[in-house]
Amino acid sequence: MNIRRCGDQALLVDVGDTGGIDAVLGLYSALSDPRPDGVTELVPAARTLLVRFDPAVIGAGELADLLAGTEPVPAEAMRGELVEIPVFYDGADLAEVGKHTGLGADGVVEMHTAAEYTVAFGGFAPGFGYLTGLHPKLHLPRRATPRTHVPAGAVAIAGEFTGIYPRSSPGGWQLVGRTEVPLWDPARRPPALLRPGTRIRFREVR
Repeated sequence: MNIRRCGDQALLVDVGDTGGIDAVLGLYSALSDPRPDGVTELVPAARTLLVRFDPAVIGAGELADLLAGTEPVPAEAMRGELVEIPVFYDGADLAEVGKHTGLGADGVVEMHTAAEYTVAFGGFAPGFGYLTGLHPKLHLPRRATPRTHVPAGAVAIAGEFTGIYPRSSPGGWQLVGRTEVPLWDPARRPPALLRPGTRIRFREVR
């Protein structure tokens, strides 16, 4: 674990290549409940955790020592809120994904709905969550040519992740379905439905 300053009110914890997403989520979980005094925000990413703090409450050195001594919660012990997402599996790339994987469209749907996913971190757009737990057979690269317009609610896969586009935007992920569930609502507290640590199940609807 490597801890370094990031401005005067944050520390960046890098778990390294061997730690990966599970280590970041484990550390995020350990620091979330209860959050240490003086820590104002936790922002997980693929292999780093940004820890923002109030220097009037806790110093950078004291916080660094606290972080270095924090044991990440094991992946099997993390049980965040479970959210079910109904999905119409009619994505523009579903047939092609079925062909590339050898599963066929029905096999892709069956495999995609069989797993339980975890929101590892957010990014790209407000409300977008990178979901881990995708079966290795569904690990596919992004499209060679990104689309200039992907509709809001599009359910997609790329690399080791699956995710849902919270609003219309350009994008290069493989589109397998769509949902009508609002992922980002400024009037909701918190606005994002998919927050780090949240567990996700997809349910096929016709």
